[in-house]
Amino acid sequence: MVNSEDKQTSIIERKTDYKPPRTWRSWLIGRPLSTADAPHETIGKAVGLAVFASDALSSNAYATQEIMVVLAAAGTIAFGYVFPISIAIVVLLMIVSISYVQVIHAYPDGGGAYVVARDNLGELAGLTAASALLADYILTVSVSVSSGIAQIVSAYPELYEYRVPMAVAAVFLLMLINLRGVRESGAAIAVPSISFIVIMLFMIAFGMYKFITGSLGMVTNPPEILAHGVTAFGMPFLILHAFSSGTAALTGIEAISNGTTAFKEPRSKNAATTLTWMAAILAALFMGISFLASQIGAVPSEVETVISQIGRTVFGGQGILYLAVILATTIILLLAGNTAYAGFPRLSALMAMDGFLPRQLTYRGSRLVYSRGIIALAILSSALIVLFQASVTRLIPLYAIGVFLSFTLAQSGMALRWWKSGRLLNQKEDVGHTNTRVSKLTYDPLWRLKMITNGFGAFCTGLVMLIFAVTKFQDGAYVVLVLIPALIGVLWLIHIHYKNLAKKLSLDNFGAIPPHTIRHRVIMPISGVHLGTLSALRYARMLSDDVTAVHIVIEPADAEKTRRKWETWGEGVRLVMLDSPYRLFIEPLLEYIADIAENRQTGEIITVVVPEFVSDNRLSAALHTNTADILRAQLKNQHGIVITNVPYHVHESESEHHR
Repeated sequence: MVNSEDKQTSIIERKTDYKPPRTWRSWLIGRPLSTADAPHETIGKAVGLAVFASDALSSNAYATQEIMVVLAAAGTIAFGYVFPISIAIVVLLMIVSISYVQVIHAYPDGGGAYVVARDNLGELAGLTAASALLADYILTVSVSVSSGIAQIVSAYPELYEYRVPMAVAAVFLLMLINLRGVRESGAAIAVPSISFIVIMLFMIAFGMYKFITGSLGMVTNPPEILAHGVTAFGMPFLILHAFSSGTAALTGIEAISNGTTAFKEPRSKNAATTLTWMAAILAALFMGISFLASQIGAVPSEVETVISQIGRTVFGGQGILYLAVILATTIILLLAGNTAYAGFPRLSALMAMDGFLPRQLTYRGSRLVYSRGIIALAILSSALIVLFQASVTRLIPLYAIGVFLSFTLAQSGMALRWWKSGRLLNQKEDVGHTNTRVSKLTYDPLWRLKMITNGFGAFCTGLVMLIFAVTKFQDGAYVVLVLIPALIGVLWLIHIHYKNLAKKLSLDNFGAIPPHTIRHRVIMPISGVHLGTLSALRYARMLSDDVTAVHIVIEPADAEKTRRKWETWGEGVRLVMLDSPYRLFIEPLLEYIADIAENRQTGEIITVVVPEFVSDNRLSAALHTNTADILRAQLKNQHGIVITNVPYHVHESESEHHR
């Protein structure tokens, strides 16, 4: 090892007063924030609810309808199962919510199912959970925005042919909102999110009041329903299918556990409280909508949504309160993608830190958000919208399988964690704990109860996932079942690359610094002899006494001029004239450098010094070939070759003056 006492290392710390100038980006996404502003950019519980709950809240707009669509196969009599199925889904919602509250406290640095599965079940399980979540986040944006645009198009049919560009525009608008920072994006969507909660709770409360007083009535002019005969044997399967479709109400529950770091300190407590609020609101809205839908005789239809039927029945027509319900529902559907914009960049940044995604995703932009992750999500979800032509019907079968896979892995991981906790009866904490991103495991007296709860939750969510995969396989679910393994493969390849690179760059078990290079040879390609050439030649001679200038002979007359000038100005440095009968410049030069490199001595470094004309005028700069960049692109993969540009600056104004 290198002896640190031989040479004292000097480390100087210096602060800079430089501040980024205001540009068009400042107007678009806000002024740049310093790293010191990070604690002030975190969010509280109320804004956190708006940021992370928009996806889960929006699912109330269609979860009950999804149950009824499946049950409609057995006729309107089967709608009596809507409320019991909703109760079962709310029980599952509570189990999953309790599990994720535990995840938040155990894994305070976020990551949700990915970190839980990786920590307890191994890397493959972690990557499976991560792949499922990443795919689900992309689909969340695509589905929610397409659904919101579908609401607008149903009101204004003439906009139908513009639905795809409208959806893509909405995706990029959400991207811009989120690029402005968590606090600002939260403030922007807080009002519509809270408005949706208030108007829906008011509609349910008013509907319950009318039900109790006997004045609720039935829906007027309900849409037609197509009933199909279902055998007694088929009914249990139909109920299971309806249950799995209704579990769309659970999508988005996991988002807070992925984005715990967005909350103010104590962040675990604030994130857990927000998740509890969200679960309670979801349960109240879902149960209320399902109960009222079954009482008024609502019918699932693409012509009119169940929410619309409840609204006009409760409020006695299409008045101002009814319009408020429809407007709030449309806005929350469009904003549902915001949950993905909050979760996807954080999860991808965490995975990039672990070496499973490109390191660039760990970069925080000028507004202290993972801007590259936000932009990547916008591009990927827009591509899906274009590919599926913003069709909710074609996109929805791909949705929710991934999130239930992550639910299952997260709860299985937590069940195993509680089992490990039970083994620590005589220890204060896990002495083998090394992961600083995970809270230390200690003995929990309630470990059996928690393990059974999480285990049962994993069984339920796993069963739902299997039902989804079977019942929606032909509708397109097979795409996700192929996509997730493919994504896992890509993540592994990225990880292998980073591991191999780290091994090659590691200083562990590294001996003394290798001796200086024995020999340094410089090659300097020239197109002519001028002030820029001589400036590069002076620099080349500072590097080494072994300098060779190379001129590619394309036109013999020009070559003769170069030869005569070099004899006068070349300072005795040898010049190689490379004949190029086919008037090629780069190829003969590369062949010459390759020949020199092949016959070089051990420890010899070859530096290619390229004179580069630099103009202060961008238009005139475009008139010159950038040889340095071309050579760098061709030679950067060759060992022991360094390419250096020597810029020669020419100020256009000065040259005009001298002229």
